[in-house]
Amino acid sequence: MGEAERTPSVIASEVNVTYRIFGSGKQLDEADEMGALRRLFQRSTQNVGVREVHAVKDVSFVAHRGESIGLVGRNGSGKSTLLRAVAGLVPPTQGKLWLGGKATLLGVNPALVPKLSGRRNIWIGAQALGLKPQEVRERIEDIIAFADIGEFIDLPMSSYSSGMGARLRFAISTATIPDILVVDEALATGDLQFKERAQQRIAEIKEKAGTVFMVSHNARTIKRSCDRALWLDDGRLVMDGEAGPVVDAYVAKYGRRATRRRRQLEKDEA
Repeated sequence: MGEAERTPSVIASEVNVTYRIFGSGKQLDEADEMGALRRLFQRSTQNVGVREVHAVKDVSFVAHRGESIGLVGRNGSGKSTLLRAVAGLVPPTQGKLWLGGKATLLGVNPALVPKLSGRRNIWIGAQALGLKPQEVRERIEDIIAFADIGEFIDLPMSSYSSGMGARLRFAISTATIPDILVVDEALATGDLQFKERAQQRIAEIKEKAGTVFMVSHNARTIKRSCDRALWLDDGRLVMDGEAGPVVDAYVAKYGRRATRRRRQLEKDEA
């Protein structure tokens, strides 16, 4: 290991994250959360219940500069919540989280405005990341070229497809090398060519001693883009190690179940 790789960038010590979901008192799943929030603004509050969700449970790890770390786990396992805690968007309710630099959550930190054009949003987002106006002028054409959205760059972002918006956010977020880059399913959108460019950009960040955290449901993406993986199950860290063995262990446990479930659904629909 080189010196940069031995320098800690994130230290998590027994981190817990708990949040509340408001609803009708019934057991809520992820699909119900937005509806539950909307009900808070209705005049009647009868039968509104509160459920506490312990999303991250006693998670401890040390990340180092130069590492790219993938998070794997089923839906609701706490992956995204943990990454948002690393990015500073969700404070731990218990435990401690130390960051050796500024964390950038891809697609969230740039304060993009749907009514403004992509070009104007580059100016806003890049400056929000700390670039000076002269630096934005020097890099804006490279950002536009990387996003590869053509003439849409001068149209409002509200007219973009989800893929176009994701590409632009990725291009802005990686216009400068952050100390800690947090990527939540950013590579799930886009064609193969863009995914390859995105992976190359992440590799560049890693080489310049940044730390990359990534969530993806694509096991191949984690293996290809990360040298280390954390496996979360029901909010707990169950495995931490080289990306290949961790992903293989996760797939071995849950991959066959998913296959059996899909086959059963196909049988039921037949």
